[in-house]
Amino acid sequence: MDFTEIMKQKVGYCSRHTDMPMELQQKAKKLCWEYNRTSPEEKEKRSRILNELLGAYNPLVFIESSFRCDYGFNIHFDGFAFINYNCVILDTSPVNIGKGVFIAPGVCIACSGHAIHSSQRAEGIGTSKPITIEDNVWIGANSTVCGGVTIGEGSIIGAGSVVNKDIPEGVIAVGNPCRVLRKITDEDLVKLYHNI
Repeated sequence: MDFTEIMKQKVGYCSRHTDMPMELQQKAKKLCWEYNRTSPEEKEKRSRILNELLGAYNPLVFIESSFRCDYGFNIHFDGFAFINYNCVILDTSPVNIGKGVFIAPGVCIACSGHAIHSSQRAEGIGTSKPITIEDNVWIGANSTVCGGVTIGEGSIIGAGSVVNKDIPEGVIAVGNPCRVLRKITDEDLVKLYHNI
């Protein structure tokens, strides 16, 4: 089996760094480099690059520079999404991003990890698990989402959080490690044009 087929599976895996398809990583680095050097006015060029880079692209996906990813083919968007400045996605496994997702500046979404035991780390053995970000999630600035995590629909991740476990739908979760603070309710609705 081609190793990229293992990478596309919806289950975690362990591998050596030499198993990884370096030519595909080089392609992604080149496309990210090109994308990050486009002008905001070059909408068609930016769209063309993202369409080539990403596994599933939607024209309603907006990604600010500087954007980096490992491979790109494992990143899948379901609809409108906004990714702010300096986002990194280590997509050694599938990263599924739902509709209406907002990702703040400095967020790292990391499927990949390293072996815990130092002797295996020294041999270049690593791990990877898929990540799912469901519809209408907002991830706050400088947060990290670790491999194997699902963030439930409509939830908010507070700035600076480290998400290493699943987060249920419709909650505000914060911290390191990230924990549910409370449910989101109708009391959270704001009135437009009123002082808050």
